[in-house]
Amino acid sequence: MATATPGACARRSGSDATGSDAQGRAMAAKVATRPPAETLSLWKREQARLKAFVVDRDTEAWQQDPAFSGLQRVGGVDVSFVKGDSVGACASLVVLSYPELEVVYEDCRMVSLTAPYVSGFLAFREVSFMVDAVRRLREKEPHLVPQVLFVDGNGVLHHRGFGVACHLGVLTDLPCIGVAKKLLQVDGLENSTLHKEKIRLLRAGGDSFPLMGGSGTVLGMALRSHDHSTKPLYVSVGHKMSLEAAVRLTHGCCRFRIPEPVRQADIRSRGYIHRTLGIGGTPAPGRERSRKAPRPRAGPEGVSEELAAPPPARRAPVSAHPPPATVCLLDARVPVRRYLGEVLT
Repeated sequence: MATATPGACARRSGSDATGSDAQGRAMAAKVATRPPAETLSLWKREQARLKAFVVDRDTEAWQQDPAFSGLQRVGGVDVSFVKGDSVGACASLVVLSYPELEVVYEDCRMVSLTAPYVSGFLAFREVSFMVDAVRRLREKEPHLVPQVLFVDGNGVLHHRGFGVACHLGVLTDLPCIGVAKKLLQVDGLENSTLHKEKIRLLRAGGDSFPLMGGSGTVLGMALRSHDHSTKPLYVSVGHKMSLEAAVRLTHGCCRFRIPEPVRQADIRSRGYIHRTLGIGGTPAPGRERSRKAPRPRAGPEGVSEELAAPPPARRAPVSAHPPPATVCLLDARVPVRRYLGEVLT
């Protein structure tokens, strides 16, 4: 695709030029950062290949117990971006005790995400850092490995039925739950008047309704996660868990609107950026604000919660220097079970 060069058109002076120039720069930036068609095709093939390994049923004994007896550790992952920087970010993994929901482990690392954000391909930008965090935990504190992971994103509720929660679940072989704050409008799902009316009828925390696509498949559930939250969460299966169990556990992990594992991962990743980075993103003691990684605006804005200071937790060794960025592209010639073996050992 051809793009305009700075000299391709005359620049208008004064305030009239400001809006169009800004829009032009934004459009050029999108074109420049969008991966080539061959890369998108490769990503689609990789999603289709790994999708065959997704398990959408309960596989653990604790999942089949109404009280989740035997579940002791729940995990959450998150990526927070440095303010004004679309590449520098902090990837975090936290583990909480269950049902107390107290943080017992955290791992925060500064990373460089050079793969562009493309709707439907979030995993190729972020998931490799999450897999690395799980690998470090397995090596150093295996007794703290979570029995389930909550992911700020979608699972089978996805353009091709393989969102970031599925991707992470398959690569780590851990049960995963996708929890999104906005509706991804796929397979005929729409944030329509009817959808909003169904949301209004969710009276109390734990109430939910199915998200049935035009294909007749239930892709997830809209869940009112807390009595005081009027905005739903969109819960979908990631891996090795049924939708019914995923919804029940999500509700059971919510002190506020957002499940505590994801909420704590968000708090701690932003806190780590605040403590680690100085002005301009140079690693140094000092203060820095952060923002969340961009997500597609597919639904209503979520409700912000007051974020309390997190309690102390066991910390993994951390580094202020980003390692070389990697994109989770698996070699199609190597069986996926080999990759799973490398992750699990």
